[in-house]
Amino acid sequence: MTNQKQISNLEIERKFLVKSTAFKDEAFKQTRIVQGFLSTNKNRTVRVRLKGEQGFLTVKGASSKNGLSRFEWEKEITKTEAESLLQLCKKGVIDKIRYEVKVNNHIFEVDEFFGENQGLIVAEVELQTETETFVKPDWLGKEVTGKIKYYNSQLSSKPFAAWKRNK
Repeated sequence: MTNQKQISNLEIERKFLVKSTAFKDEAFKQTRIVQGFLSTNKNRTVRVRLKGEQGFLTVKGASSKNGLSRFEWEKEITKTEAESLLQLCKKGVIDKIRYEVKVNNHIFEVDEFFGENQGLIVAEVELQTETETFVKPDWLGKEVTGKIKYYNSQLSSKPFAAWKRNK
């Protein structure tokens, strides 16, 4: 593999529900993502992701108490490697389209889920610090930062469709 990238840092992000599809008109990019989990331990998750034609292996640590930050290590792998590793993942593969929307100095990643998570739309914004301010677009809804049920690792085992059935 020629252009292998590895990223390791502290991820600081806030997560929100989305209350309209207006973000689609504002998006400058959209990518299909299929991902599975090799481990969903609360202290570390190991994710395999196909993002378009690229593969990634990601390890995330436990979230801080407020849910705003956690360690993330990511390495680009080949599409073939990702496809092979997806076969080893736990049941409950995540299928979604990610829309990228620039709002002032920030880029919101808006995930529209399919399959067992159809109907769920979540937006995340990455920040440099936990206290950084940002402009909230009109389509942004309730904040769900730190709410574990909205983590992709949880959505793979307890999908959105099951929430409705269990009410």
